[in-house]
Amino acid sequence: MPNVLMYSTGVCPYCVRAEQLLQRKGVTNIEKIRVDLEPEKRDEMISRTGRRTVPQIFIGETYVGGCDDLYAMDKDGKLDSLLGIANKA
Repeated sequence: MPNVLMYSTGVCPYCVRAEQLLQRKGVTNIEKIRVDLEPEKRDEMISRTGRRTVPQIFIGETYVGGCDDLYAMDKDGKLDSLLGIANKA
């Protein structure tokens, strides 16, 4: 399974939802970068993604986007393949 990196804050309900979906998919290790605790990391996040809101999620080298983007990817059936999960169909 590829590495998952998520820029987040401690009080973000969308970060929690994104993490819950990833955990349901079997992701056990999410590297979380707390931009509320490390303000310089927010600048890094904005530079990498062009977005100011959290979460911002990377799976391996692929930039997924935010929580809504992650759920849309799952709904479209693309998240499993990105995570390396075999289709159960």
